[in-house]
Amino acid sequence: MVEQQTDADIDRVFHALADATRRDIVRRTLVAEQSVTQLAAAYAMSFAAVSKHIAVLAEARLITKRAEGRVRLVRADPAMIARAQRLLRSYEDLWRGRIDRLDALLDADPGATASPVDSSAVRAPRAGDAAPHRGTSAPAASSPPPDTPTP
Repeated sequence: MVEQQTDADIDRVFHALADATRRDIVRRTLVAEQSVTQLAAAYAMSFAAVSKHIAVLAEARLITKRAEGRVRLVRADPAMIARAQRLLRSYEDLWRGRIDRLDALLDADPGATASPVDSSAVRAPRAGDAAPHRGTSAPAASSPPPDTPTP
């Protein structure tokens, strides 16, 4: 079961992990606690830029910071990383289940893949729909499926 997290918490975690430098900082600090100065030396960017990356990771609670004298030490929080992993796994399980059910339906009805598309199921574009790419039809309206996991 996935722990209850707010959408804002989840957004912060995945926003933080969306950047390659921040992912690398998490990897480095999973191996060993490092000072901000050590981390900054590893990147071709300013100390201030690395500090901002660390602040984003700390806000997402993917790392913890502590002071030891004048040195600021950074360490990844494996528990929060594990929570993010469990959330992703729940989405993976959901979609694998859907794909398995679709495969079973297609296997049960061999003629299903050869049937033409029912044109009555296609709707006209509505205001707010994304513009279709040249040569494609407008996306069909959809709402989140009822069995989407609650974060």
